[in-house]
Amino acid sequence: MTISSEKLGNIIDWRSGETHHGAWLHGKALGLCLELKNRNIGPGDKVIISHGGTAHFFADLFGIWKAGACAVCLNANITVEELLNIVEFVKPHAIIHSRLDNLPKDLHSIGLGSKNLAPAEGSPSPSDGCLDDEALILFTSGTTGTPKGVIHTFRSLLARITLNQAYIPYHHRNKTLCILPTHFGHGLIGNCLTPLMEGQDLILAPASNLEVPGSLGAIIDEYEITFMSSVPTFWKRVLSEASPPQKGTLKRVHVGSAPFSQDLWRRVTEWTQIKEVINMYGITETANWLAGACFTKDGNVEGCIGKMWGGQAQIKLEDGSMTAYGHGELCVQSPSLMKGYLQLMNETAAVLQDGWFHTGDIGRIKEDGTMILTGRVGHIINRGGLKIHPEDIDLLLERHNNVAEACAFAIADDVYGELPGVALVLEDSQAFNKSEMRKWCATRLSKEKVPVKWYIVDTIPKTDRGKINRDNVATFCQKMPSE
Repeated sequence: MTISSEKLGNIIDWRSGETHHGAWLHGKALGLCLELKNRNIGPGDKVIISHGGTAHFFADLFGIWKAGACAVCLNANITVEELLNIVEFVKPHAIIHSRLDNLPKDLHSIGLGSKNLAPAEGSPSPSDGCLDDEALILFTSGTTGTPKGVIHTFRSLLARITLNQAYIPYHHRNKTLCILPTHFGHGLIGNCLTPLMEGQDLILAPASNLEVPGSLGAIIDEYEITFMSSVPTFWKRVLSEASPPQKGTLKRVHVGSAPFSQDLWRRVTEWTQIKEVINMYGITETANWLAGACFTKDGNVEGCIGKMWGGQAQIKLEDGSMTAYGHGELCVQSPSLMKGYLQLMNETAAVLQDGWFHTGDIGRIKEDGTMILTGRVGHIINRGGLKIHPEDIDLLLERHNNVAEACAFAIADDVYGELPGVALVLEDSQAFNKSEMRKWCATRLSKEKVPVKWYIVDTIPKTDRGKINRDNVATFCQKMPSE
């Protein structure tokens, strides 16, 4: 069983202006597939791809899938040390890497890739694989320690892509823009494969290119973009740097991978001048999007993520029981659920129980099925028995006109156990007054939630996926003086 590349859309590279047609992608993928088969690489074998954001990345991905093998997608900026750690853990049969000359000579790997292979014609002989073979591994952490790789099968990927296509109208996906990295689910599965595999065009303009946020309106107009997905931090730059598009082609915008504040949600809706600005909820373990809420319908509720896109959700209460609605930990069932974590049986068993994936997200489900997120299980600040969700502090502070970004976290305390601290990126650092900020918070937050330590930073550290790791932020901030 493989995922077909025979009806792919075109890929346009914004940086070079090149257009790679679907037929070219198919031919390149077939060429790599034949090379892999010549090396006896097929179902059950793993091939690392350590580059991304280009048409050749997708040609390599589909070539691996045509051979029935499993693609292991890594960050293109991974260091040699991190790559060697992953290689030792995964033990791949091949590596497609842009800097193979930097790797140790005794590394038992094969340098492949479609870039140096001529396109082939026809179709490969069918592989011996099946729907439940491993197709994709995405790492959520551990490139320097024990890697945490999420395994998806051909079945779970096809289920997710099919559901995405069912919930996103076809005409919304005519021209899709991807500004996201292609080595994690949001960018790869949701933003790229969903339209590409239905023959629709994909424009690649990575946000890592510093020109993209400030040029977004112009890019949307130039390519007549109808759909794009993104993360909240990207939009903070766009709103301060870019003029809105003028042609009116844009129909739908997704925002996900991190909490999307109500104020930012409103401002993005105003900038785009469209109704369909969707706060998306998705997890790598469920192959990206699970639910979405539209601002014009649900934007009056902070943290609203709408209803499930296939599958079902329940709430796990403090006593361990499950209920269809209420407040507690969100648990989901989905046909796009991962097979498990690579070589981590205990970690897999902890989150996959009786067919339910325990997300670690705290929230509530209303009687009509609408879901609202309020925090994370592991992020709760325990102040002398009082439970504080740091997301509540983040979202409030980001409403202040001098706060560009906020990240709250726990600080150890001998009396209370933990107290809230916060890192702030300010619009004007000279205008910051801690006393006034505390008073502003005190009129809007309960007393125990008001931060006791304030750290003014130029930027809040994020992962290469655009996500905030609060433990990392806490470590970073506590090496510097607080206000």
